[in-house]
Amino acid sequence: MSVDPIAARIGSWASDVQWSDVPETVRERAALHILDCIGLAFASTRDEFADVAAVATKSTGNAGVIASAQRLETAQAALLNGILVHGLDYDDTHPSGVIHASASALPAAMAIAERDHLSGADLLLGYLIAVEVSARVGAGANSGFHAKGFHPTGLVGAFGSAVAIARLSGGDASTIAAAQGIVGSLAAGSLQFLDTGAWTKRMHPGWAALTALHSVQFAQAGWQSPPDVYEGRFGLYAAHTPNGHVVDPEAAARDLGTDWELLRVAIKPFPACHFTHAFADATIALVTENDLGADDIAEVVCLVPEQIIPVVCEPAAAKLTPASDYDAKFSLPFVVGAAATKRRFSLAELLPEALADRGTLAVAERVTYQADPTGTFPKHFCGEVILRTTDGRELRHREAINRGAEERPLSKADIEAKFMENVELVASRSVAERVLDSVLNLADAKDAADAVNVWRGQDS
Repeated sequence: MSVDPIAARIGSWASDVQWSDVPETVRERAALHILDCIGLAFASTRDEFADVAAVATKSTGNAGVIASAQRLETAQAALLNGILVHGLDYDDTHPSGVIHASASALPAAMAIAERDHLSGADLLLGYLIAVEVSARVGAGANSGFHAKGFHPTGLVGAFGSAVAIARLSGGDASTIAAAQGIVGSLAAGSLQFLDTGAWTKRMHPGWAALTALHSVQFAQAGWQSPPDVYEGRFGLYAAHTPNGHVVDPEAAARDLGTDWELLRVAIKPFPACHFTHAFADATIALVTENDLGADDIAEVVCLVPEQIIPVVCEPAAAKLTPASDYDAKFSLPFVVGAAATKRRFSLAELLPEALADRGTLAVAERVTYQADPTGTFPKHFCGEVILRTTDGRELRHREAINRGAEERPLSKADIEAKFMENVELVASRSVAERVLDSVLNLADAKDAADAVNVWRGQDS
């Protein structure tokens, strides 16, 4: 008995699923994730990378850009929106897929919903389709994409984006399947940025959305594509994971529409690599509960899931003195050092003067790591901190489940507060409130283009 290729099964689900099929809890959570993304896009506009990206994507068109007066050609707007959402590395993460699922899903859904004047519910459904597919495709690699040097956010986000764009563009199941086959030859994302803190990672989700747009255009025109793009001998999993790595390609289509992965996507409480969050929370708890300052700390030992050591602990010497804010986000010693000295980790801890803070760097030099033999990564981004004080005490705190994970989700109030804080870095409170109201009522919007116009954040 033959089994349809995975891409065909995904195409069949995506062509049939309706907004009415989505449980209310998932609908509400989708709006909150979109709210988080938009707040981060506003905050990103303060940074140099956002200015450079605006120059690089400059084009003539009608598509809206979050937090900007610019209007661009549709694909360029999707690219820039993805850069703005992901640029601060403060956006949500699907743990088992190890991907920033929303950073490509939202720009992809926005692009078509605005262009074709679809409803707000259509935009939400497109966003959900992209998240559900990308999360599953990422999970099927069992962390193998990272192990091979690929950044799943760009690589995997292109597949979910292609499915969502094809569906919102009116494609049938075969067109949606073909779009996946095409995007499989175009999806990309290298982890080489880790060595220098280069800006390339910031492009990955926006490029995934842009690549998906072009792939769908070719699929709609009848371009022939490989049906076995996931499971084939040169397919996604064979080509992008180490030889012998255990993968589960069937995960890409498993339980679509019955088990909603969005509910497992974690919204970040800290503006750093999600792998560092348990250690930030554990450090803050220890120094707060014991009223410790930098001079009280003799040594900090972090018990780290082995899979994430190359990302946040190595190369060890470079992690001690981050050269940029992006370096700092991926430095476990720096995050722990800042959390220990400031009892928080916010965007303020990533400003140039904070990167040179003597107290932070002094504690960072005392941070070492060991592989954690009891972790549950990637289901949870867990971590344990063992802090030894100068007066001889040994203090321990373990975060078995990272804050923001499925079992410890941030509340609606937490997410709204994060949004307001981020938007008010660059815009008035009235703008922030108007955008918040638009997003939380998106399901009722008759024309998504009206909502996107509000998200541009212009006072008039």
